[in-house]
Amino acid sequence: MIANPKRQGLTPQEYFEWEALQEYKHEYVDGEVFEVTGGTIPHAAVTLNLAFSLKLHLRGGPCRVFSSDAKVGVSEQGPFLYPDVVVTCDERDRNAARAIHFPTLVIEVLSPTTEAYDRGTKFRRYRRIETLSEYVLVDAERVGVDCFRRNPVGIWELHPYTEEDHEIRFASLDLRVSMAQVYEEVRFES
Repeated sequence: MIANPKRQGLTPQEYFEWEALQEYKHEYVDGEVFEVTGGTIPHAAVTLNLAFSLKLHLRGGPCRVFSSDAKVGVSEQGPFLYPDVVVTCDERDRNAARAIHFPTLVIEVLSPTTEAYDRGTKFRRYRRIETLSEYVLVDAERVGVDCFRRNPVGIWELHPYTEEDHEIRFASLDLRVSMAQVYEEVRFES
């Protein structure tokens, strides 16, 4: 997300109408819209690998997987944010057309320009979603994954994974994905 708002004072409905006419994606926060910048090739590869692994596991069940073109609405009034991957298992999202409102899992693939935002402000916004049980941050410049899970009393706990770990556990989906799958065909810059 860039720092300067592109438009100000929009209602959610005006945002949806305006954004549908734009060439680039924009997140909506408190009446302002912010352009979402593109990522690197490793970022795109990691995103695709994760979405593909999740889709294979969830196929035929009640959950649905979406990649970076699907918005997540924290509430009906916003903010509306673009995660890299989102999974919803909630029947209330079955016919969603504009945004997912009841996600189970949100994944952000980190880049140097968005890492602080994804770890801080964006995570604070996502934590307001009652159905969200896992928030996963995946490094696109080196092997590393931080998985935040909401425990039974509502506290978010960090479960870090490094290249020494062979797999990542997505507890909310009863799924383990190998680190090799996450980083398949990813070439890091030297």
